[in-house]
Amino acid sequence: MGHTADTSVSAREAEVLSAVGEHLSNAEIAARLFISVRTVESHVSSLLRKLGAQDRRALTLLSGQRTAAVPSPALPPALTSFVGRARERAELAAMLHGERLLSAVGPGGVGKTRLALAVAGDVAERFADGVWYVDLVPVTDASMIAPTVAAALGLAEQQGRTRQQTVLDWATRRRTLLLLDNCEHLLDGVAELVERLLAHGPDVVVLTTSRARLLLPFERVFPVAGMSAAEEDPDGDAVALFAERAAAAGVEIGDGDRRRVARVCRALDGVPLAIELAAARLPALGVDGLETGLAHRLQLLTGARRVDSRHRSLRSTLDWSCALLDPQARAVLRRVAVFAGPFRVGSAAAVAGSPPVSEHDVGNHLAALADHSLLVPTAGPDGTRYRALEAVRQYGVEQLEDEGELDGCRARHLGWAREAGAELLADGSVDTAGWRTQFDRLADELRAALGWAVATGSPDAYEGKALLATLCHRRGIAGEAQWRFEQAADLAPDPQRAAAALHRAASVAGGRLAGDDAIRLHRAAADAAVRAGDPAAAAVDLARAAELWNRAAGTMTAPPSTVSVSALLDEARRYAGDDPQALAGIAAAEAFAVPETDGDATELVRAALEVAQRSGDPLFESGVLDRLTTIQLSRGESRAALASARRRIELLAPVALDPGASFELSDAHVMAAESAIAAGDLGEARRLAERLRDLPLHREVGHVAVARLIVVCVLEGDWHRAIDAGTRFREGWERAGNPRVPTLRRAARAMATVHGMRGDTEARAEWLQIFSALVPTACQTDDQHCTVFFEGLLLLHLGRADEAVRLLEVPPQELRRRWYQSIWRPWYTATWAEAAALAGAPDAAERIASVRATTGDNVVTSALLDRAAALVTGDRGGILAAADALDAAGCHYQWARSLVLAGGAEREKGAAAMAALGGVVV
Repeated sequence: MGHTADTSVSAREAEVLSAVGEHLSNAEIAARLFISVRTVESHVSSLLRKLGAQDRRALTLLSGQRTAAVPSPALPPALTSFVGRARERAELAAMLHGERLLSAVGPGGVGKTRLALAVAGDVAERFADGVWYVDLVPVTDASMIAPTVAAALGLAEQQGRTRQQTVLDWATRRRTLLLLDNCEHLLDGVAELVERLLAHGPDVVVLTTSRARLLLPFERVFPVAGMSAAEEDPDGDAVALFAERAAAAGVEIGDGDRRRVARVCRALDGVPLAIELAAARLPALGVDGLETGLAHRLQLLTGARRVDSRHRSLRSTLDWSCALLDPQARAVLRRVAVFAGPFRVGSAAAVAGSPPVSEHDVGNHLAALADHSLLVPTAGPDGTRYRALEAVRQYGVEQLEDEGELDGCRARHLGWAREAGAELLADGSVDTAGWRTQFDRLADELRAALGWAVATGSPDAYEGKALLATLCHRRGIAGEAQWRFEQAADLAPDPQRAAAALHRAASVAGGRLAGDDAIRLHRAAADAAVRAGDPAAAAVDLARAAELWNRAAGTMTAPPSTVSVSALLDEARRYAGDDPQALAGIAAAEAFAVPETDGDATELVRAALEVAQRSGDPLFESGVLDRLTTIQLSRGESRAALASARRRIELLAPVALDPGASFELSDAHVMAAESAIAAGDLGEARRLAERLRDLPLHREVGHVAVARLIVVCVLEGDWHRAIDAGTRFREGWERAGNPRVPTLRRAARAMATVHGMRGDTEARAEWLQIFSALVPTACQTDDQHCTVFFEGLLLLHLGRADEAVRLLEVPPQELRRRWYQSIWRPWYTATWAEAAALAGAPDAAERIASVRATTGDNVVTSALLDRAAALVTGDRGGILAAADALDAAGCHYQWARSLVLAGGAEREKGAAAMAALGGVVV
């Protein structure tokens, strides 16, 4: 079979690959990245496999190829060369040695961004955790500053945490330079975030560009002036810039014209943007035309109100450049100023294509504006996009105001954005990178357009906010989705639509495990429904809140009281009447009010299921089926539980993209994967874990996405894939600020076990630390069956059966029978039995016989019990028969272990398979 390289290299692996390319030893790489040597070895092994490399030398060559082929994502690539500014560049770089907050301040068009980017590239090697660029131009709302920074840093939304908390936690352990570009319209919000960022991150340095300083006491300001343009220095920076841009337009500046060009540049105060605009006109006008035209424009400003000369020179240059355009091109330039980011021709036509401009002519006008350096074109896989530099964009907005077109143009922009959003919502390719890229580009436009809509009281604001919320949910940005639904509720024209938005916000909150928010929002939705005269809808939200309090108490900061839950249910009953959905919601809540171990639980659930089915709402039926699943798991009926969980997934398929289904859809996949593990159906467990990983809700949270997949891979014996998934888990968890999420603890324990089996004690210790950090002390006994199983598995692998017997001292029959503990009872039982067999316990045979029923219908643990029984009697044929059963069940590690235990000719084959996994053969 040929080998196909897997190029999905993680961020940490990319760092290791880069270091390998520098010919560093594993010890040197470990010291640089602050990880263990064994962890470096694991990453190198993974890279060899993923990249199809034969040895370390091949990795070194591949490192160079990948480095050359993939530009750093932290800084945007320059579209034109950087000219001059050698002194400013050196001074700014030197100041970054001792300052933690440095602001490059100057007027629009003076070149702050280009200078800051050049300096950031110069000093990048000083910062072990990189240089990061954040463009704040598209941000129109101060509340979006932290989410924008988080997105630039690659930090996903985290359940129960604000984006600002995520950024601050990320900063605590980083030596990095953060470049915040174009801060002037968000000064207060940027100042607040920067102050907190520097307080949390002692090794973080911030460089900002702005037209005004942040006014923080520890801020060092670097004034950015125009380029040197003295007439007696025809070789100064300004002339060099003019000459290079003119050459790009096809005109060479002769020696005799350089002093004249210097005078032009000095008249423009050395402002780079003004110089570039003038140079773009050189082919058509020549130096004579430039001198005449600019002199006239500057003369018009004489006696005007006093403003900074560089602002005046840029404004005059823009006025002059626009005066040379035809009326249609001028209209297009000012109208596209409402776009927050790069735009395509079709988008511009929808916004700018009204008299005196024909929609069909917009493309030609955009190309002409780009030729005149008033727009910047960028080619991409989906065609050419145009963007206006910030100074030009602001100029365009001023022109819209002067022409009385601003509100009309903003309204067309909002209409276009809503239409584009609706098309994106109808697009079924939500799981593709292309869809996500389209959303990322459109989201800034929607946010900007909705900012105007809210400020002006537009009747379209409610629908626009609801649309953005739904799109955010599909993108996997659940926190913003919840917030946007709440904003929509505030803008709703009537209580009925407010109730609908609040209900969706509550559902999204439940899906992101923000239990406190979910309860609050369901309560608010019920109150709005009462005001709207819809008591049945109020009953649904009240019942849902009561259900969540019993079903998902672990997502809340404080445990619910019985009185509170009862009060919610009583209120729901008063409003319900005979409405089928309200009655279904109440029945589901009542089903969760009884423990799954209660004798009446099954009958109560079956009655609730009938009510839910009559309602015709798959969400209610899914909720009741979840309760049935937990009852079945607690009774050891894992196959029945798996069938119930699968039924939930089938029911929810038609509403999978609905924000209201967030919690149910995620929970259904979790419970299905857990049930498959309980049944020993590892192939199905893997498929379900992969589907769980790929849900849009989990797209941005790597540690949540792969937690179940890690456990399944460890049980299967696919250790290489487990380690790869573990890398993603760890990176996601650390980016999230190391949150305590007890439901993820099994993944950490499984990873610690794998590294222990591979003899990597350092990596094992690291994962045990993660396990402890994930689980509050009060929760560590809740999942003891799983914890002890993995620890016992490791002890048996290392040949320490006596220790395993002591660890597994509690007989399986005496274990607690809560549903989440019952998942691991069969696995615990098999390990308990094998420990007795290998330790030579005199009652080993009796022990094994006594727990046959405990493994239920788990095919893997049943085979492991057969193997333990064969070990007691010395039945080599029985051990090999168990090996065949384990192989058929897809349990590769236990198959290899069986061959080793069988001895003889099979031992060598088993040892080779174990070694291929990286396991220590004992």
